[in-house]
Amino acid sequence: MNVKVYNQEGKEVGSVDLKDEVFGVEPKESLVHQYIVNYLARQRQGNASTKTRTDVRGGGRKPWRQKGTGRARAGTTRSPLWRGGGTVFGPQPRSYGSKLPQKMKRQALQSILSDKAARECIRVVDEIKFEKPRTQDMVNVISKLELDGKKCLVLEEGVNKSLELSCRNLQKVLFTRASLANGYDMLNADILVITKAGLEKVQEVFS
Repeated sequence: MNVKVYNQEGKEVGSVDLKDEVFGVEPKESLVHQYIVNYLARQRQGNASTKTRTDVRGGGRKPWRQKGTGRARAGTTRSPLWRGGGTVFGPQPRSYGSKLPQKMKRQALQSILSDKAARECIRVVDEIKFEKPRTQDMVNVISKLELDGKKCLVLEEGVNKSLELSCRNLQKVLFTRASLANGYDMLNADILVITKAGLEKVQEVFS
């Protein structure tokens, strides 16, 4: 598949071929769904915690003697039956994610990228460089690429602080390194804005 390449002024400066093994596979919806469910489960903090009877402070002394009082036997005031006692089967810190094989993860990402390419939702830019971080500069780039009002995911090959900080205050623009891109952000974006260097990294990592 061949796509046009633009500069940050919005002018066409050439074209580039997309690898079929990354951008030309048959999308598998069930696999993508499984990937997204797993990804969202891993985003959960899972830090809810309660104290069992062994964690509650106190309760070391037997409240009263075993026999002769007419009351039920009791060995501690921290029993779950008592007010101030421990909790039975309460939540404990855990991970909600499950293990997804790397091959399945790669195929899911290939499916997402292929779907974006088939629907012409990819803009390749030769490079995006700013002298210093400035939100208005990124707004101008988005406008010249005719992407106003659309949710954009900007993929760059490596660290680009000026570009990252220029995107940070824009509600519909998200920046990430190409090798760290995840399927959820890709699906959530209307358009993938990829630099040429970022495209090479995407094809290297996800092929």
